[in-house]
Amino acid sequence: MVLRKLGYIEGYNLKVEYRFLPAEGASVDTLATELVKLGPKVIVTAGTAMTVAAQRATTTIPIVMAPVADPLRAGIVKSLAHPGGNVTGTMLYGLELDGKRLDVFKQAVPAIARIAVLGNAKSLTTQSQWLETQRAAGSLGLEARLFTVQDPAELSATFEIIAQDSAYGVVVLPDPLLNGVRKTIITLAAAHRLPVIYEDREFVQDGGLISYGPNIADMTRRSAAFVDKILKGAKPSELPIEQPTHFELVINLKTAKELGLTIPDKMLTVADEVIE
Repeated sequence: MVLRKLGYIEGYNLKVEYRFLPAEGASVDTLATELVKLGPKVIVTAGTAMTVAAQRATTTIPIVMAPVADPLRAGIVKSLAHPGGNVTGTMLYGLELDGKRLDVFKQAVPAIARIAVLGNAKSLTTQSQWLETQRAAGSLGLEARLFTVQDPAELSATFEIIAQDSAYGVVVLPDPLLNGVRKTIITLAAAHRLPVIYEDREFVQDGGLISYGPNIADMTRRSAAFVDKILKGAKPSELPIEQPTHFELVINLKTAKELGLTIPDKMLTVADEVIE
């Protein structure tokens, strides 16, 4: 839709080839190589793993991140202002947001003392996100434990273990794999009566308790401007990485009531959206 507003119409002056995971027998490297062989003018990626794979597959075709968590820390770009190479686009946050998210969780649910942190075992950023969350937990007087899954099929058993571990709340680390099964995570959290905080507001719109982070849909739409500039001759190495300027707090009061929680009025006052 955004590209259409910029004058691009698929089937007329634009052709788009899509590749998604999971694909039977495919890896991110396989899919990236397939796209490179097609000789596209631009490759658009979502997530760190996909971007790194595309970068391994080509050093000449422009790559637009739409978006990536922290491309500087992941070694994807040399700097945010001057990316260098063939990669540019949008990013979501630095690791400091993982600590801030936990602080928001503690303010919204003051009774939490022991938390589970859920991440993707295969993610390139899970360990660094966990370390930052663990650091923040210590400063807030919280006990934290990391739980990881390699496949969505492991989520049910993992939530059983989290519940048995007497966790009072769960922090879901930002990750495309987990974002892709948000309804499953929301259902499991409700079944075990666990308060959960997420990055993406879509979790809360679908019944999750609370989210704090950039508007991912908006950042994804912003990446279209990078595609447009590159197709018009701009070099990705000279296009600064765009960072979010606002972080949204979204709270689902209906879910809070179902969990028997009372969200402090001060949190409801500052929330960007309260779902009732």
